[in-house]
Amino acid sequence: MSSKRVLVTGGAGFIGSHLCEKLLAQGNDVICVDNLFTGQKNNIRHLMSNDYFEFIRHDIIESLYVECDQIYNLACPASPIHYQYDPIKTSKANFMGALNTLGLAKRCHARILQASTSEVYGDPEVHPQPESYRGCVNTIGIRSCYDEGKRIAETVFFDYHRQHGVDIKVVRIFNTYGPRMRPDDGRVVSNFIVQALRGQDITIYGDGTQTRSFCFVSDLVEGIIRMMNSRDDFTGPVNLGNPGEFTMLELAELVLKLTGSNSKIVYMPLPQDDPTQRKPVIELAKKELDWAPTIKLEDGLKETIEYFRRTIDV
Repeated sequence: MSSKRVLVTGGAGFIGSHLCEKLLAQGNDVICVDNLFTGQKNNIRHLMSNDYFEFIRHDIIESLYVECDQIYNLACPASPIHYQYDPIKTSKANFMGALNTLGLAKRCHARILQASTSEVYGDPEVHPQPESYRGCVNTIGIRSCYDEGKRIAETVFFDYHRQHGVDIKVVRIFNTYGPRMRPDDGRVVSNFIVQALRGQDITIYGDGTQTRSFCFVSDLVEGIIRMMNSRDDFTGPVNLGNPGEFTMLELAELVLKLTGSNSKIVYMPLPQDDPTQRKPVIELAKKELDWAPTIKLEDGLKETIEYFRRTIDV
């Protein structure tokens, strides 16, 4: 694979920083753009001395002018706590961010990948979720800024593809975890691990029977890069996630076992619009990208727990 000049928006975030790292390892020039609302300089500090890495602090709600061959558009708060903090800004990051990055791709004749989400399926009435499922989404709920924001971003991507011939790729990312998650992001894996390490009660929202599928970040990044470099006429959307399905109670018990914590499990009311089931169908990714996750949940959790042991106060 020849070296390319690659732009990663949201590149200082959890997934974005791992993506930048891998792209550099493959010999590319990487431009990392982030406004540091949820991204962190610590995630990319080890890359700063690399001559082929450049960091630009910028909000993609505003136009960006750089030269590049490929664009990975990951810029958007991705956890409910953060995207509900300023829902209007979240909607703008999705819609205007898509418009600005697509305009840049059009000008540079660059291929562009949109990091969409399993949240486009909402609280699904079809289980597991294939790409053909159109979703069950509340347009006026507290999660709508993110769910609908990602849906309109997909719409704009395909309109730019049809109207202007922009070379697009769209991936729908399911729950992802691993080192560099923020301890305060409110996601279930980081919540459970941080609570267990600190000896706090582990809070399960709902009765613990709702399910999620958890993909380790290195598996996800591999899938994203394969999608970017897939055949020209394959636009997606394509699901990227681990089809292994676990209840919240199973996850909590596994975290307790791996941390050796004496924390107690407590139950709280389920938040509004929180999906009860989430599991990807990944047959399309297997067929088109020759991709499937390889990291087992227990192994990925061990690595994530060690990361949090090193980085949080316990």
